[in-house]
Amino acid sequence: MGYLNNSTIIVDAVLTKKGREALARQDGSFKITQFALGDDEIDYTLYNENHSNGSAFSGEAIENLPLLEAIPDESAILNSKLVTLPRGTSAMPVVTANTAKITLSLGSTTVVNPTTLNFSGQSNLKEPNGYIATIADRRLLNQFTATSQKGAVAGSRPYSNTAIAETAVGASFTLTAINSQTLFGTATKLLTQLVIEGRDSGARVTIPVEISKEVLATTTTEDVSGVVR
Repeated sequence: MGYLNNSTIIVDAVLTKKGREALARQDGSFKITQFALGDDEIDYTLYNENHSNGSAFSGEAIENLPLLEAIPDESAILNSKLVTLPRGTSAMPVVTANTAKITLSLGSTTVVNPTTLNFSGQSNLKEPNGYIATIADRRLLNQFTATSQKGAVAGSRPYSNTAIAETAVGASFTLTAINSQTLFGTATKLLTQLVIEGRDSGARVTIPVEISKEVLATTTTEDVSGVVR
């Protein structure tokens, strides 16, 4: 979503591919239950306390900044979300994970466990409502699943050969790399990123993901070849 201009509160909303699919079903499944606000386009260094026309004009330059149009690409918008924190909060929450970079060989699997620092007065904990994880290029994973704090595993969408993002919600996330070299061409590795956002804190972390072309071992059973980890 994006505001159309600075003078009126009119919001321009663009549906994602998933949103258009839900709307097209016309079965009541398309319901907007949550929204987020961000200030990606705002440069707060332009606030001028010593404006020549007085303090009423201190924010004039900020108010006249152009506004971003709505785009359905979560990797290019709302990178600076606004969050509501308890009064007296002295440190911003920070999402961390058990790995700073994900490196996978063909067909290999890893589990990412995020936690949050400086949340609810605790040094490090899981957020009550979990996390939202978005893989930027779904083509690079055979499976992308989320596990809730109670252990329930959310099903993964079927493999897609289209370069689109996919989002999962849970307490931890399992990534399994593709086991085919088709997408590599002459490259030895493929790159994407995993963005994890706390549903309660609004804090986020971006983790680089690298898929290596390396094949650790192969096996053939009844004329079917595959990768062995």
